[in-house]
Amino acid sequence: MAQRTSANLQSGLRRGLGTGLKAVAAAVDLVRAPAPGVTVLIYHRVGRRAAVEMDLEAAVFDAQMAELAASGRAVDLDTALAVLDGTAARPALDPVVVTFDDGTADFAEVAVPILERHGVPATMYLATAFLDEGRAFPHDGTPMSWAAARDAAASGVVTYGSHTHTHALLDRLPDAAVADELDRSIDRIATETGAAPRHFAFPKAVAPSAAADRAVRDRFASAALAGTRRNPYGATDAYALARTPIQAGDGMGWFRRKVDGGLGLEDRLRTRVNRVRYRGATT
Repeated sequence: MAQRTSANLQSGLRRGLGTGLKAVAAAVDLVRAPAPGVTVLIYHRVGRRAAVEMDLEAAVFDAQMAELAASGRAVDLDTALAVLDGTAARPALDPVVVTFDDGTADFAEVAVPILERHGVPATMYLATAFLDEGRAFPHDGTPMSWAAARDAAASGVVTYGSHTHTHALLDRLPDAAVADELDRSIDRIATETGAAPRHFAFPKAVAPSAAADRAVRDRFASAALAGTRRNPYGATDAYALARTPIQAGDGMGWFRRKVDGGLGLEDRLRTRVNRVRYRGATT
């Protein structure tokens, strides 16, 4: 009981600090308004009481997807890339892309029915070894099965991208290991779902080495990193897409700000913290 109380207090403190940071970031947005472009959202897990910021309750996710659907702004990643490079016409309202990382079971069980009901397309970037081995993701993230992944793809609103095979940080691997991480993930997704992945997301949004960057560009049509901001029209590198994390503490108010390209300061500070946090990590 004491440990649970302490954990709850720590979680409450983190959320309080996070809310204060969001307010400061929103104030900065008033001084420098976000540029027009495409917003790419990142989700991780949906459907359980928030133990960490990446956990969203189903009702909150449902409300967010309903709002995107009603606005008509939700598009798939391929459409967004075509708008960004000018091969498709720019819509009246800035588009929004929904993406997920990892491949936990709640995606198929909870998130996909919500996406399907609202007609919102999504790209899931899979770390394929976790599905192969039934290996848990951090923070008790149960991986989905390949059968569930195929069922999700059959919904018509889900496409799969690569998140490497073992969730490896590519900037700290030798060249041969980078190629293996990418090629194994491509092969496993193609074999299990019948479609090779066209898009990639760098694990933990850690920027690649020059060799890893070349390897990704040789294999995929796009790659995603970090950056809570819009991707500007005509000036976006498709292999360095900025993505905006949606967190449990965002609710609807901060969610709307992020959809409109705001709260970039929050991400810049988080990135600095993560450089230290992931300094010795390999996955």
